[in-house]
Amino acid sequence: MLPDRESSPQVGTSAGSERPSGIEPIAADDAALILAQAIEPYLADGWHVLDRSAYSARLTRGIRNLDVRVDLLGQVETEESSLTPLQDSGRLAAWVLLLATLLVVLALSAALGII
Repeated sequence: MLPDRESSPQVGTSAGSERPSGIEPIAADDAALILAQAIEPYLADGWHVLDRSAYSARLTRGIRNLDVRVDLLGQVETEESSLTPLQDSGRLAAWVLLLATLLVVLALSAALGII
């Protein structure tokens, strides 16, 4: 059975609502600046931003994703992974739509005697 909240001591806090001494999280504006500096080389290298917030960004290039995160202490973490199934199916749907459009244009052109 879990102990009651009233009887369990507050770890790392003196009054229950204060932060532990020595640890000060960075503000969202500072995290956004750190993130912008961290992703700048990737953008110059041809990566494209899919999603971005103050503390994280997801970039993509080809068949790879790159997640860049800034933690509350200002440290930058990067993780590279493959495309998600949703991204794969979206690319497939885009190719099918493109080919179908091309076939319709060719059929209309042939019907009208253009080609």
